Amino acid sequence: MGQPPDTRNAMQVTLYGSRGSGSAAIEMALRATGTAYESVRASSWEPDSAYADLLRVNPLGQIPTLILADGTVLSESAAILIHLGLEHPESGLLPLAPDERAIHLRGLVYIAANCYSAVSISDFPEQWTAATSKYSREAVRKAARAQLHRRWEIFADTFDASVDMADPGALAFLAVVVSQWSGTRKHLQVHRPGFHARLVALESHPKLASTLREHRAA
Repeated sequence: MGQPPDTRNAMQVTLYGSRGSGSAAIEMALRATGTAYESVRASSWEPDSAYADLLRVNPLGQIPTLILADGTVLSESAAILIHLGLEHPESGLLPLAPDERAIHLRGLVYIAANCYSAVSISDFPEQWTAATSKYSREAVRKAARAQLHRRWEIFADTFDASVDMADPGALAFLAVVVSQWSGTRKHLQVHRPGFHARLVALESHPKLASTLREHRAA
């Protein structure tokens, strides 16, 4: 894929991501703010991607990773969304009212700390156990998914009313994207059907629909 972008002279931001990944939420946010960006496909599971370039700017190889126009490196989806929301208050990514904004910030960090982390364990159980048997690793995966689904139940109970249907922002973007993984939607459909219906309905909103279609077309 060649050399990574020269962030010292960049005229626009650069987003490292991949189809079907958390970079979808960041793309929604960048579009909502009207920010021009270059998309670079990079992931550990795509040998032909710019993963080596990503490692040079983020040694953890996380996607999404956003390089700002001044060369600043931003990783962690919640941090990126919060930064964009604060830089573009007119975009609606974050509420303007301090009390509502506080709830949204809590929700964003909740997903990052409690849901994203459990997805990582579920997807890569071999990284979280010294056991080498297939049975042991599958046990780790199942335990991670059980924790993940319980944490989404708590999210639904706590933040359902804060996920704006009419004018969705950062919290809605991240909730819709991350809840697609590791059997979460199927679990919510049974255990939190009202919240599940809200997530499905949000997928048709103009702020989300085109990005989701692009990621599903991969």
